Amino acid sequence: MMGDKKIKNIFVDGAIPTALIADSIAKHSSKTDIGGHSIFLGQIRADKVDGKVVSAIEYTAYQELALEKMHAIREEIFGKYPLTCMHIYHSLGTVKTGEICLFVFTSSAHRKPAIAACEEIVERLKAELPIWGKEIFDDSTHQWKENI
Repeated sequence: MMGDKKIKNIFVDGAIPTALIADSIAKHSSKTDIGGHSIFLGQIRADKVDGKVVSAIEYTAYQELALEKMHAIREEIFGKYPLTCMHIYHSLGTVKTGEICLFVFTSSAHRKPAIAACEEIVERLKAELPIWGKEIFDDSTHQWKENI
């Protein structure tokens, strides 16, 4: 389970490095009580909006409130599902198309709780955390992104 109850920092400056993802997965091979992992990776799309193409998203957040809310969500999810581990990372700053901006990784003795918890975390994080993305287009213009 969780051990200590301190608020964990979920924020990473810029794109989430693939090495962090691989290392996080590799560290769990010694935990032989885990039977299932669920991983969600959010990647920046090159959406077309009014004839322009998104080249990056710049993320900002009300960090203190976001971390408090994420801590509360984490506690609720651990209370609701029999998880062994939960790891969450979200980008701040500029993340280019094709790069990873969100990494959610849940582990459990069985697959179903890991999958359900991962999905709920992603949905609640997007709905409840004060994190905003500004789409930056290939012509250097920008607009605030709708969080869907």
